[in-house]
Amino acid sequence: MWCGGSEVRVQWGGATPDPGVGRCRGKWVRGRFPCSAIFIPCELSFVTEPCDVAAVQNARVVLDCQAQGEPPIDIRWLRNRVLVRESEQVRLLANGSLLISRVEGRRRGLSDEGFYHCLARNKYGAILSQRAQLTIASVPSFVTQPAPVTVREGAVARLTCDVISSPPATVTWKLNQRMLPAEPDRITVLPNGALQISDVRPEDAGNYRCLATNIAGWLLSDEATLSVRSGEGPSPRAVVGPEIVVAPQNISAPQHRTAVLECVAYGNPRPLVSWSRADSTPIDVFNARVHGNGNLVISDVQPRHSGVYLCRATTPRTRNFTSAAANLTVLMPPSLVERPESQTHPRAGTARFTCRAEGVPHPRITWLKNGQELHSNGRVKMYNSGSKLVITQITPEDDAMYQCVAENSQGSLLAVARLVVVMSEDRPSAPRNVRAETISSSAILLAWERPQYNADKVIAYSVHYTKVEGLNNEEYQAVIGNDTTSYIVDELEAAGNYSFYIVAYMPMGASRMSEPVCQHTLEDVPLRTPELSLTSLSPTDTLVSWRPLSVKVSRGCILSYRLSFRTAPDDQVTVLELPGDNVTQHLLQDLQPDTIYLVRIAAATRVGWSQPSAWSSHRTPKTSSSTVPLAPVLQLQSINCTSISVRWHPSPGSAVALGYRLFYHEEGQPEGGSHQLPAEDQQYTITGLGPREKYHVKLLAFSQNGDGYQADQTVSTPGCPSAPTRRVATVPPPDHLTAQSHNSSGVLLRWRRPAFASVRLLNYTVRVSPVGPQNASTVHYTHTSNQSLLVSGLKPNTRYEFAVRLHLDQGSSSWSPAVYQKTLPAAPQRPPGSIRVLLIEERTALVSWREPEQEGVVVGHYTLLYASHAAWLAGEWQILQREGTNTMALLENLEPGNIYLIKISASNQVGDGPFSSAVELSVPSHQGKMPRHTHARSKPTDLSDGLYSIDQRSMTGIVAGVCIALACIVLCVFILIIKSRVSRKSALDKPARRHSGDTVISPADGQPESAEVLVPMMGNHFIDSKGGTNLVINAAGPVITVGQSKGRKWSFFIKEQNHRSRKEKPHTRGCVYKAGTTLLRYEEELTVANQQPVCLRLSCGPLGDSESSHTSDGSRETGDSGHYSHEESNACLVVDALSLDNLGAQSPVHTTT
Repeated sequence: MWCGGSEVRVQWGGATPDPGVGRCRGKWVRGRFPCSAIFIPCELSFVTEPCDVAAVQNARVVLDCQAQGEPPIDIRWLRNRVLVRESEQVRLLANGSLLISRVEGRRRGLSDEGFYHCLARNKYGAILSQRAQLTIASVPSFVTQPAPVTVREGAVARLTCDVISSPPATVTWKLNQRMLPAEPDRITVLPNGALQISDVRPEDAGNYRCLATNIAGWLLSDEATLSVRSGEGPSPRAVVGPEIVVAPQNISAPQHRTAVLECVAYGNPRPLVSWSRADSTPIDVFNARVHGNGNLVISDVQPRHSGVYLCRATTPRTRNFTSAAANLTVLMPPSLVERPESQTHPRAGTARFTCRAEGVPHPRITWLKNGQELHSNGRVKMYNSGSKLVITQITPEDDAMYQCVAENSQGSLLAVARLVVVMSEDRPSAPRNVRAETISSSAILLAWERPQYNADKVIAYSVHYTKVEGLNNEEYQAVIGNDTTSYIVDELEAAGNYSFYIVAYMPMGASRMSEPVCQHTLEDVPLRTPELSLTSLSPTDTLVSWRPLSVKVSRGCILSYRLSFRTAPDDQVTVLELPGDNVTQHLLQDLQPDTIYLVRIAAATRVGWSQPSAWSSHRTPKTSSSTVPLAPVLQLQSINCTSISVRWHPSPGSAVALGYRLFYHEEGQPEGGSHQLPAEDQQYTITGLGPREKYHVKLLAFSQNGDGYQADQTVSTPGCPSAPTRRVATVPPPDHLTAQSHNSSGVLLRWRRPAFASVRLLNYTVRVSPVGPQNASTVHYTHTSNQSLLVSGLKPNTRYEFAVRLHLDQGSSSWSPAVYQKTLPAAPQRPPGSIRVLLIEERTALVSWREPEQEGVVVGHYTLLYASHAAWLAGEWQILQREGTNTMALLENLEPGNIYLIKISASNQVGDGPFSSAVELSVPSHQGKMPRHTHARSKPTDLSDGLYSIDQRSMTGIVAGVCIALACIVLCVFILIIKSRVSRKSALDKPARRHSGDTVISPADGQPESAEVLVPMMGNHFIDSKGGTNLVINAAGPVITVGQSKGRKWSFFIKEQNHRSRKEKPHTRGCVYKAGTTLLRYEEELTVANQQPVCLRLSCGPLGDSESSHTSDGSRETGDSGHYSHEESNACLVVDALSLDNLGAQSPVHTTT
């Protein structure tokens, strides 16, 4: 299988290939589908395309065309882009070729001549072949007939014969109706038809005619007589300097043709003619030869042969010579530097095809869709002279074959690419609420909201923007991730209006475009200054003129120009400010004659002034009574990246000039020698220059009275596309970027320009952003032309990121590696707050405070001043300093009975902050023990009258607190008295009763009060911690109730008795009783809830042990702190010692429940 004229291997992406759904790569292997891969369809291509044909009348012509691809393939032919219909003489062959059986010329208004294209079509689309020209051979016709000429004997004669024909004719010459005899040393017939006769003799006189012949026939010119004068001119022995009588002319020759550069010189002795190139490149010895007596003939010319050639005629064995130059331009058909590539895009996406071509003259690029020419409309746009095709918001109708057509006078060339549109219905909606905000003269911040539908499926966003002003402005695109909804578009032109829209992308499709928004960039200082032209009108007057800056370079509206001038040896500069509205010249008057002046200019917008231009030197004319030529009217134009065309004409009323002197030098370089030109010349080409350089050109006319007034002008050469070392994209960013903190709001940046030569630097852009979460609104850009910048307006004690990039004439470098620097902290502007003074010892106070409430401040140390009232009046303060991390200090050795004033300030390396308001501390004069943690109330002090006053709010709080405390104390005392009376009365009113089953146990009669008494008790009595119990104690002793539950057991313990085990046997129950120190306690078995209290304390009489003993025992047994609440105290029964004494004389009493 053949695809595009080359054998290809098809790799299928599945087990069974689908015809037409595949991609061609490698070599075709019949019967094998080796591996799964992406399969690019070999949709449609040409195997053979038609070529140019020249034929005679009524000849048979076949134009070949063969296409391949997915069948069926339909082939049709177009002549001059009009469909060719078949007839008896025109038939379409089976292989797609076109047969014209009899070619007809221009008869009866019909002709088969023209440009033919082959159009091939299948289901994928249609493609057009390259252009083929059918030409019918014609008899030559003369453009210039030979003219009579008279020369002296020994001179050089030249006869011309210009012919136009198709195909090109061959020219020969006849003398007196006979073919001109061949005499190579003297007679030369050039390929262009010119006849040259050197060292003319009398026998060369006669009638000459030229004969032009091609396949269509021949044509004889009119006769021209050559006359030879004998005996005239200098003596044969006289020496005559070299003179070029026929100088070479600028010519253009198609590629592969023959180019002839004539050069005929005369002199005595005969001069030697030699050739060289102006760029010092050796002449191609294989294709070039010297024909006749000095003509340079180059056969099969190629692009490398283009250039300026110098013809030099030199007198033998001397250094006396003269020279002439001519430019050879080789015409080349188009060749593609970059071809468009096939693409696959989802619906509503954007497709971009690029096609770059070279050729001489420069090719014109057009685009075809399925063989039909495309034109720019709302969605389809072409940029860069058609080299880029952009299709936005793709629809299914855009699925087609696209061709790039490059055409010039030498031929045409086409390249094909296909656009495949992928359909998807599950697309996200368009991004919403697109907003644009101007950041700087070259950057705009875009922000938007996510799509309303399918926002979770968005994988990326694309930002589209284009300039509003002008026609066919290129649309640019930037793709960003789905993790952000903002983007900074930079590298925009200053003072320009731009249109933006956003598109959301998901794996299978793109959203519709958002609503477009427009925003303008800010103005900036001009990118460059105007190029000056200086012309002397008199010895004391010089006209300074310049061209207005373009919109791209001016970067805003030019408000004024600043013109500066001075003499070369003087440092005093005169400055003139001129309005910027349509002012392009100014006359400098009252200058000194014959003096070198230096002139420069600067331009300003609303933002500021540009950098001034380099000094341009200009010498004013001498004062003379004789008349010298005025300054010529000078015009400079760049031909290419290495050549400048200088054109001029004499000023009206100027004196007759004998010639001109031309000076030129690169800006910043010393002025070189002059080039002397003849008076009849009004054009000169300066070659061998450097790309992207500025040159100063001076021209003056001279006469027999001396040098005339000079005209000075500057011009810049453009960049060379073929010189990659000059491309702006390869310029490195600035290096050695350093940052140094200047103060709390500024950082000083320094950097170096990159190490590249011969490139003029325009300005820098500095990017500043705080380190942290990325926020587009916090990024700022600043422009400068210096290699240092003080960035101000920053936040104190904040870390920032800095980067720099440089801008050249036609582009910008990348950003330099970022550096980071933290601004210095700001000096404290507020005093420390929340100052508290606590008297912790008799003569020691603790002072505490908080750091100042100020953002970005770092405290280095605190200064604390304190003094007594007397010392304060005397101005004697005691000073304490603490580190910034410490917010407390001790004041020691305070004198009792004094009132101290304390105030604090914060300081750091930047400066000292203000002191706080003074607070006071009163040190008591009594010698009693000071309570620990005494809070000395600090209050602001009014020292205007030397007295101290307490804040009214503080006094109100103190009074309210004291009153509440007294009310609580009185209420508690009243409650305790009432409860004590009720409890005592209840205990005395209970009679001693005795019932069956109840037992009252009392001490034995006559037993001393302090004796230990063992009182056996039943285990079925309990005391509840909340006051509930079934144990009754009266004056006779405890009453034991029969039938109580056995789930609980009671025990009395004496302080000195060892504790019994909690797990006693059920029958071993009792208590140890000691008068006045009896402890009543119950132990709870597993069947009783553990939430109840586990102790009951009974204090009897005034003879009890110490409080600490009871507290310790109770605490150890119950697990609490030994302090009881009001509820817990209700569970404890206090028995009077006197009542316990009476219990011993009574017998037990039994009661029945």
